[in-house]
Amino acid sequence: MPLHRLTTITLGVPNVAETAAYYAEFGLRRDAELFSTADGGEQLRITHSGRRRLLELGVGADDPDDLDRVAAGLERLDFPVERTDTTVSSTDPGTGTRVEVSIAPRIDQPELPAPRYNGPGRVDRPSTRADGVLREGPVRPRKLGHVVLGSTDQETSQRFFTEGLGFKVSDTVPGLAAFLRCSTDHHNVLVQQAPVQFLHHTSWQVDDVDEVGRGATALLEKDPGRHVWGLGRHHVGSNFFWYLKDPAGNFSEYYSDLDCIVDDALWTPGTWEGARGLYNWGPPPPPSFLAPEDLAALMTGAHSAEGKG
Repeated sequence: MPLHRLTTITLGVPNVAETAAYYAEFGLRRDAELFSTADGGEQLRITHSGRRRLLELGVGADDPDDLDRVAAGLERLDFPVERTDTTVSSTDPGTGTRVEVSIAPRIDQPELPAPRYNGPGRVDRPSTRADGVLREGPVRPRKLGHVVLGSTDQETSQRFFTEGLGFKVSDTVPGLAAFLRCSTDHHNVLVQQAPVQFLHHTSWQVDDVDEVGRGATALLEKDPGRHVWGLGRHHVGSNFFWYLKDPAGNFSEYYSDLDCIVDDALWTPGTWEGARGLYNWGPPPPPSFLAPEDLAALMTGAHSAEGKG
């Protein structure tokens, strides 16, 4: 597809120093206010904001023709468009996030050898310990996988990303949420109906389920209060997950083994309702995952800001 990945995100938080320290512990390589993944390069910027939110989202495109198509799609829906030779940008009114589509190289991820697992009647790892228990050193995320955004107008947000930008629908929760992709990953953006615009979580790819567990364990050893939900396996998207909370209140997810849609003709978007779509196994999601504990404060802050305007 002409769009091919998420490039960068700009996270706005009231407590920049604390939040930046967290993402360095999370495994992102820090260079001043920029944070890099192993394969995706500089993918996170943290800056000051009165309340936690996703300020900007970057999407990669192949060439100027792709930008022309994006600009035309946004203009057809009457979204304001800013255009340069290498970018097209607009703001989704439902989530309040500014999205910039830019010409960017595709991620070239090295192919890793598949882990060797023993099983019934099969010994793929004879006379040696599992690789996962021998690993040392910090976990380093490979790339930014997706973001989940609360939208005060989910239908408009979905049209902004699909009809405007060119994202494709992978799965939906009718009347509530849509899993949208701009790459072969099952989803790069999820927009869900919410009483206020906010960032629910960011999600970062690691090698396998052992890295999911090792990364979360290391963070929880320093602060058990960071735990949100995990370890488990999602049903929609199929990925292993573990969610943790940064000092600003945003959730961050380690994930591995996400569904990849390499042939659109072979994928049929599904509709899901209730917990069945949310997870296949693992502990049930806590109430704070479904409705973050600071949601009321975010709503009050948003209303205050609107009153001052």
